[in-house]
Amino acid sequence: MTAAPHRAAPLATRGGRRATLVGRHAWLPIALPATTLFIAFWLLPMAKLAGLGAATPQGMESSAYWLVVTQPRYWQSLANTVVLSLGATLATLAIALPVSRFLARHPHFPGRRALMALLLFPLAFPGVVVGFLVILTTGRQGVLNTLSRALTGEPTVLAYGMAGLFIGYLYFLLPRTIGVLMAAVEGIDKQWLEAAQTLGARPWRRFVDIELPALASALTAAGAMCFATAMGAFGTVFTLGTRIDVLPITIYDEFTNYANIPVAAALSVVLGLATWAVLYAANAVAGRAARGG
Repeated sequence: MTAAPHRAAPLATRGGRRATLVGRHAWLPIALPATTLFIAFWLLPMAKLAGLGAATPQGMESSAYWLVVTQPRYWQSLANTVVLSLGATLATLAIALPVSRFLARHPHFPGRRALMALLLFPLAFPGVVVGFLVILTTGRQGVLNTLSRALTGEPTVLAYGMAGLFIGYLYFLLPRTIGVLMAAVEGIDKQWLEAAQTLGARPWRRFVDIELPALASALTAAGAMCFATAMGAFGTVFTLGTRIDVLPITIYDEFTNYANIPVAAALSVVLGLATWAVLYAANAVAGRAARGG
């Protein structure tokens, strides 16, 4: 009569071990599709792209990577792209932050829904349409040039250069950033602000000491999204003019106009690495600031 519990104990132990083993490997059914997709659609194409960049272009004696890092015109194109993307990112954050604070702090004013719809409407536009809007606004027949001629007699055309491209970047970066920052502002605990106000803190002091630290992660994430989007934007710049010297257009020219696939591949790798390096540095600075705070 006492032997049954002694036989049940090992069975229970084996069952527990089996359950533990199954639990340890429960991530496999989830990880397998993700790993397969990662290998098929990211790792293999990236390896192929990196391999193409190591090839020697026709008529050259060195690899495309060496050609890219030794030719000043490619460095100029990369510098233009990074500076323009950083400027557009900073301008977008500077404009989107007060707009997001106002919309989050005033959820019931008349016309708010219509204003939100208008602000987010450019999200529906592809880059080509954004470029067309920039031409209609700041092109030769645009509103800005018409007003400038009427007021000063001098033409003002921005659409076909870096200034026009900068305006185009703001078109499609602002709606995305406003949505991200609005959600972050709404997530700030109002009790902190009310307590600071009770203690006599002025609005700018509450903004600097409470809101900005609370929004640091959202600002970093929105800035990273803006910069990465601007670095790879193609439709807008292609619509405004292929003579604008930024890296996506340089890659397009090498690939389609000159059939120089090794150089196009090498430039694509450089574009990806430059974007990753800036994003990594921004995240490191933001993380250090958060730990310091």
